[in-house]
Amino acid sequence: MKEFELIASATFGLEAIVKREIIALGYEITDSRNGRLTYRGDLRAVVRSNLWLRCADRVYIKMGEFKAKTFEELFQAAKAIAWEEWLPVDAHFIVTGSSAWSVLHSVPACQSIIEKAIVTRLSGVYGVERFAKNGPVYTVRFMAQKDEFVLMIDSSGAGLHDRGYRVKDVPAPIKETMAAAMVSLSFFKPGRFLWDPFCGSGTIAIEAAMMARNIAPGLTRKFDCSWWKNIPEEIWKEEKAAAYRAIDYDAEFKIVASDIDPRAIRAAKKNAEAAGVDDCIDFRVQDITDIGDGSLSPFSTDIGDGSLSPFSTISQNVEENRPLYPDVDLERGVIIANPPYGKRIGEAELLPSIYGALKDLMKQNPKWSLFLITSDKDFEKAMGRPADRRRKLYNGDIEVCYYQYYGEK
Repeated sequence: MKEFELIASATFGLEAIVKREIIALGYEITDSRNGRLTYRGDLRAVVRSNLWLRCADRVYIKMGEFKAKTFEELFQAAKAIAWEEWLPVDAHFIVTGSSAWSVLHSVPACQSIIEKAIVTRLSGVYGVERFAKNGPVYTVRFMAQKDEFVLMIDSSGAGLHDRGYRVKDVPAPIKETMAAAMVSLSFFKPGRFLWDPFCGSGTIAIEAAMMARNIAPGLTRKFDCSWWKNIPEEIWKEEKAAAYRAIDYDAEFKIVASDIDPRAIRAAKKNAEAAGVDDCIDFRVQDITDIGDGSLSPFSTDIGDGSLSPFSTISQNVEENRPLYPDVDLERGVIIANPPYGKRIGEAELLPSIYGALKDLMKQNPKWSLFLITSDKDFEKAMGRPADRRRKLYNGDIEVCYYQYYGEK
């Protein structure tokens, strides 16, 4: 099967994780730059990449790369590309893109020139002057930087963060791709215990459960390339069948996801059901400050008001006096969290008590590890010690830091 170049785009700071994912799929990286990874693959690689990449934004087919300082140069270079290898006569193709530090800085003008070049090329190949554009969608994207143009076709359509399970939502959700990256950078794996005390719509917990069970993130959704005639239906059937066989229903792990907002928990439960992982996540309405005031162990069954801590049902089976999850390491748990940033009215006042609760919890459980994303630059000061590792990321358009505190060995 013929090979060509693919490009996986990534949020700034996640390139290394996406690179690791591509290599795990069996493909070799040929170029790595800010925001994109280039690798070689065939039609099966297009399908497999869309199904399995957890932290990438989109998967593109690279069509050409060239330098252009005039619109004539842009037109001739774009027209020289063999668009007919991908675009059928009824293709509904759209041109979009961006330009930075280039002579050709007008995005609308570049769009018009590239579309004209594609039409001219396809008119000569198919012998038609007008195109109905009533077939599958092919989004042609260009990136111009310092007069260097890269032309690609988007095979994903909706971003890869759109897994299809988010049927209920709450304000300020974290993207699924970012949540998957947070889990990937943590110590969580089958055999470990995970707690997200600010779960919101449940994204971190759901992504962690899907990873622990080895569920392909794109298994239940459609992509633009799902409708392309270029990719045989047999490839889709084979790759999806392989993905279903790869699911590990026997993986031993436990996840607790809690939030102070009952509406968030209701939404999270619906999302987990849609993702098929509701059976392995314990969702609870819980204020972290109730179990992080320093007077109670997170494994206690009473938090002072008669309700249960997030850990009560997993610590032991009281009636039988034996561990409820014998293959899960409760002593070396993992907290992964996306707490309030203090950006909205009223949130800033909550942060001192939230940070105090986290600090107390880590003192009570020195073998636990904490992985937390926030835009608050004073977080380490609030924790009383620097993070073992930190990584600069972007949650949407907000610059954040991913703080990593490792538990005692």
